[in-house]
Amino acid sequence: MSALFRQDAEVPVHFDPTRALRAMVALTKNPDDTSQVFSIIESLSGHAPARMLRGFRDDAHGRRLLAERPSIVPILADRDALRRMPKGSLAHTYLAFVESEGITADGLVQASEDGLSGVRAEGSDLDYIGDRMRDTHDLWHALTGYKGDLIGEASLLGFTLSQTANPGIALIVLTGILRIRQIDAIGMIAGGIRRGARARWLPALDWESLLPLPIETVRSLLDVEPAPAYEPLRTSQLRAEGLLEPIAA
Repeated sequence: MSALFRQDAEVPVHFDPTRALRAMVALTKNPDDTSQVFSIIESLSGHAPARMLRGFRDDAHGRRLLAERPSIVPILADRDALRRMPKGSLAHTYLAFVESEGITADGLVQASEDGLSGVRAEGSDLDYIGDRMRDTHDLWHALTGYKGDLIGEASLLGFTLSQTANPGIALIVLTGILRIRQIDAIGMIAGGIRRGARARWLPALDWESLLPLPIETVRSLLDVEPAPAYEPLRTSQLRAEGLLEPIAA
C-alpha cells in the first residue's frame, strides 16, 4: 500500500473543519443521517483523494475502471439475477445483507448528493472513484460481515480508515467510540481497523467478477477476516434509553 501515501499535486488538499464540525454535531444528534457522513469525509479529506487516485492509477483494474467508468448499481439492483448466482456466493451474502437492512443499491446516492458540496469536479476521475466507493459500500458490509447497525457501521468505517487513511473517517470512528462507550463495541471497532490493515486494497477491486464466487473464497483471496458475532446496536435503542434526542417532527 506504499503507493497510496505518495502525494499528488494534481489534486488539491481539502480541509474545512468548520463545515466538518457542523456536520458532526448533526450526525451526533441523528446517527442515521448518512448525508452528514459524506460531508465530514469530504470536509476533512486532506491528501486522501490524491492517495486514492494514485492507488487507482497504480492498479491494473483501477486503470480499467477509470478508462471505462462502469456503474455497478444496475448489477446490484437486479436482485433476480443476483439470486440466480450460486448459493453461498458473495452475491447471496450481499442480498442477505441489503434485504435484512431494508436498503437498495441506490440508497446512498441521495445521501451523497445531499452531503457533498461539489468539491470533486463532475466527471473527473475523483468523481468516479467517489461514486464507486459509495456504490460498493454495501458489498464491503457483505464481505466483512459487519451489519448496518451503529457498531457495524463504525467497525466498517474503521476497516475503511485503514484502507483509505482519510482523516474525516478517522473523526467519525473516534466519535463512534466516544458515543457507544461499550468495551465490546470498542473492541469491534478496533478489530475493524486491524482487519482493514491486514486486507488487500479493496477500492479498485473488480467486484463484478467476484459476485458469483463463494464468500469464503473471496475473503481468502482478499485476506479479509470475517467479523466476529456481536449484538447489533440500533439508533432506536439509544433513543429508547434516552441517549439520543428525539427527531423533531
